[in-house]
Amino acid sequence: MGNTYENNAKVFKALSDPNRLMILEKLQRGEKCACVILEDLKIGQSTLSHHMRLLCDSELVNSRREGKWMHYSLNKEGCKRAINLLREITAL
Repeated sequence: MGNTYENNAKVFKALSDPNRLMILEKLQRGEKCACVILEDLKIGQSTLSHHMRLLCDSELVNSRREGKWMHYSLNKEGCKRAINLLREITAL
């Protein structure tokens, strides 16, 4: 039971930062290479890695390696679970 709460908290942690929200917005238009995200957000590689780790751990984002670069995309199932989670905890 505790594991469910921990997993749910990961979603909200992932959504609680402006940079991560901007990343999610960019990924709505399709898969992006880390290099593109870096240029758009003007943040460092280590900061991006931290944000992407949290987004991937929350299962909102998928990652795949191509050569030396990581490519990221929205995880449709993870996003659906996040939407349902918010609906459940805010139901009156």
